[in-house]
Amino acid sequence: MLCLGDSYTIGEAVEESERFPMQTVELLKMKGIYFEKPTIIAKTGWTTDELSSAIKEANMKGTYDAVTLLIGVNNQYRGRDLENYRKEFRELLKISIDYANGNVNHVFVISIPDWGVTPFGAAHKRGEKKIGEDIDLFNTISQQESQEARVHYINITPFSRDAKNNSALIATDGLHPSCKMYKVWAEKLVAEIVEIQGK
Repeated sequence: MLCLGDSYTIGEAVEESERFPMQTVELLKMKGIYFEKPTIIAKTGWTTDELSSAIKEANMKGTYDAVTLLIGVNNQYRGRDLENYRKEFRELLKISIDYANGNVNHVFVISIPDWGVTPFGAAHKRGEKKIGEDIDLFNTISQQESQEARVHYINITPFSRDAKNNSALIATDGLHPSCKMYKVWAEKLVAEIVEIQGK
């Protein structure tokens, strides 16, 4: 499994075992589907272009049985252009499909969570409402491009908004998801992978 992204993939503020890629592999193991430890190319703060550069620099050979892509929150945070995001996200989708050996059924895009509902977001000058609206615009693009490419799209954003009334879903830094929230993401991803295995 190859997991591409930013802080949400590397699991900022949680233990390595609590990251959603690690939880996914463990949950799959319980269902008799075995993956090696995921390869993760992700760093807190990365935008689409920074992720692309890191992938090129890593120069990985070979292909993967599953590829996840979750990127865009830092494009939104930095006030980057939406059409630029579309272009760079599309390029990352092509890279993801290539690493899945051209099998679009083995690529899983995960939507951007809404950080506006976190304590950090609530204190931000843009405010919860504006942040949420911006996240929706970026997610609309990632969903459109995912559908166009015929890859899987896992919408975790509505659940991420539950963190507004449930602090257990937020890590100790007041911004990033907790182990508990990542578990739900992992469960959604596992359900998609299990469905594919059954076909």
